[in-house]
Amino acid sequence: MENVSAQKDLAGKYCDNLNQYSRFLTREVHIGDIPMGGFNPIRIQSMTTTDTMDTKGTVEQTIRMVESGCEYVRITAPSMKEAENLAQIKKELRLRGYTVPLVADIHFTPNAAEAAARIVEKVRINPGNYADKKRFENIEYTHLAYQAELERINKKFSPLVKICKEYGTAMRIGTNHGSLSDRIMSQYGDTPRGMVESAMEFIRMCEDLNYYNLVISMKASNTQVMVQAYRLLVETMVKEGMNYPLHLGVTEAGDGDDGRIKSAVGIGTLLEDGLGDTIRVSLTEDPEFEAPVAKALADRYSKRSTVGIPEIEQINVKTLPYDPYVYNRRVTQPVQQIGGHHPPIVMMDVSSKNLKDPYFLMEAGYQYSAGLDKYNIADQACDLVYLGDALPSFSFPGNLRQIYNHATWLGLKDKSNCHPLFKLEDYPAVAVKDHVLNLISVNAKNYDISLLKSLDQTSVLVLETVAEHGMAEQRAFFVALLENDIQLPVIIKRTYTDINTDDLTLFAATDLGALLTDGFGDGVWIDAPKNVELPALNSMSFIILQATRTRISKAEYISCPSCGRTLFDLQETTQLIRSRTDHLKGIKIAIMGCIVNGPGEMADADYGYVGAGPDKITLYRGKEVVKKNLSATFALDELIELIREDGNWTEVK
Repeated sequence: MENVSAQKDLAGKYCDNLNQYSRFLTREVHIGDIPMGGFNPIRIQSMTTTDTMDTKGTVEQTIRMVESGCEYVRITAPSMKEAENLAQIKKELRLRGYTVPLVADIHFTPNAAEAAARIVEKVRINPGNYADKKRFENIEYTHLAYQAELERINKKFSPLVKICKEYGTAMRIGTNHGSLSDRIMSQYGDTPRGMVESAMEFIRMCEDLNYYNLVISMKASNTQVMVQAYRLLVETMVKEGMNYPLHLGVTEAGDGDDGRIKSAVGIGTLLEDGLGDTIRVSLTEDPEFEAPVAKALADRYSKRSTVGIPEIEQINVKTLPYDPYVYNRRVTQPVQQIGGHHPPIVMMDVSSKNLKDPYFLMEAGYQYSAGLDKYNIADQACDLVYLGDALPSFSFPGNLRQIYNHATWLGLKDKSNCHPLFKLEDYPAVAVKDHVLNLISVNAKNYDISLLKSLDQTSVLVLETVAEHGMAEQRAFFVALLENDIQLPVIIKRTYTDINTDDLTLFAATDLGALLTDGFGDGVWIDAPKNVELPALNSMSFIILQATRTRISKAEYISCPSCGRTLFDLQETTQLIRSRTDHLKGIKIAIMGCIVNGPGEMADADYGYVGAGPDKITLYRGKEVVKKNLSATFALDELIELIREDGNWTEVK
């Protein structure tokens, strides 16, 4: 196989370099006239939401997707009739001058896959339901029985492989966390390892037939699971002499900022480590809105230099002091509800605000009532505010800590709930410090480890970086703390200049999310230019924490991006469900357009709202079907009643 020798220094690990940007070199796969992998740029793709039998509608939407930046377009083919109609869609596109490679999305139906493989440039199959089954049955297999199952699947799968070889059609083996087969679940559990093995079984079958035109994906709606699965996949492939291109995506990410941030956390974490050859951002929005988000993520790395962090601070990927395949939060000693078992805090700079007006704190989650002279605190209210040298003329809420530069803090008459910020190099010589909480700014590149070791138990570090590959620099700092057994809490600060809100949303989610996903960080501080409003920064911070599963502050919606299989208006329904349930802090509701991923994704949700047919909805509690074939008119009321029955409903305040 080509390109494998370049990756032998991975030595079974998921990344060859944690110190500088270095893209994992994969084999080149030809998909129409747009190759993927190798030295090609990261490709952008999305999926149509039209009925595949609606040739005109699908063609028109495909053209809009191409115009928005899609280099591949995926179309669902749930049965033979849709698979055969792909020929008409392709013909019409070619007549209109569009040569975009088409990808057929296949679930359950080998005959549809075989028909599509003769027409389009690529087929996507899901090993969890292609010639396999999911009935949530736990089955105990002997070694021989398990091998017999693999042989049965191979007989059904090998005809497709042979057709792909004959027609030069590429294939994506796309594992979904929510649709692992009963066989895989019984053998490996609902785990990243199970996801990897599900794909590896099919890859090995392909290689036995000398077919290598493969792309692999490990999608999940849980960003921690998704990242761990891709890392395990790379490690496993390299051990077996493989280097197939990677298709990155967070499935059922949702809509709006929630969907964009969740996607950036999962996809961006892997891109930071040089993994990924194509991106699909799955938003519950029209597909032409997905490509610009994916392109913004990919473009950041097309310009990324390979200048690394200094050799003295470099991480040895083979001797990591943490496990990149399992989430474990770094152990710290708590300081005033920062660190330890406390969820990560949110800190914001308010020094430029009008500090004579208490109403500005509404932008940070504190609703002020002048009549009662009191604050009502929202679930997404920041925990610390930085005022620098500015002095407010009113009293802040009792649980909102104020941070001042040390010299200004010294001059305060009332220091209750007020704490100083120092530079690390200045801290030892300072005579007067706070007796409960001192924030200490440290540069991730230039610091004295002996000073860090000497800090007392009132110290919380504010970790800063100005590096282009700042995430790697900050990660190296956390590794140094682990290696020196320094258990001080750390607030991760990232400063962005000359940036718009859209890019800031994606970049901050990547930079902070990548560290939080590995268990690093006891707080976040996004420092942005004045054109980015305070409410946006506050919301962004909390959504990043929610997307990394490190702090839950609101309801979460696991909603699929819609496709030709969808049985109701997904965008409208998602917004309707959100409008009546988004006050339910911590509840996860999955909203699925059809049965394909529905039951599986229920495993990561408390409740599921799944299309079962035209105007028919089935409700789930976790993986359990609770109410079948409800009229869509009454299904939301029934879902709310189910939440009430479980004692999880609260009234809107």
